[in-house]
Amino acid sequence: MGYIEELREMIGTRPIILNGSAIIVLNHSQEVLLQLRTDTNDWSVPGGAMEIGETLEETASRELLEETGLKSEMLQFLGVLSGKDMYYQYPNGNEVYNVIHVFQADSVAGSLRVDEEGQDLQYFPIEKLPEELNPVTERILHKYLFAIAE
Repeated sequence: MGYIEELREMIGTRPIILNGSAIIVLNHSQEVLLQLRTDTNDWSVPGGAMEIGETLEETASRELLEETGLKSEMLQFLGVLSGKDMYYQYPNGNEVYNVIHVFQADSVAGSLRVDEEGQDLQYFPIEKLPEELNPVTERILHKYLFAIAE
């Protein structure tokens, strides 16, 4: 059991501040990799919560590998998103105020594979993102993806 699960056992669904990393992965056609999540049933960039003792870069590398099967030779730090716009309530009632450290993965290697947190992994053209886009992911992509693509 991870840190967040242990914390949730103590406090229930009350709002918490959640530090984590999100990773933007683009293929050679400049399409963005999205994961159809099992917990929210919407599309999201790979990423997740920081565990005790990890650096944000370690969180990003771990989450990228766990959720996609990919490794990156270099993670480029793009910036941080936080505040009331990063509030999210999960379908199970858990409330979070995300502090998301956004990275772009360069030179990814490996084969795409879905883990237990995902139902599917797909690359999408920037101009044709799925309608079922996670609202936090939507904010991440509007802030950083469109700047990368220009």
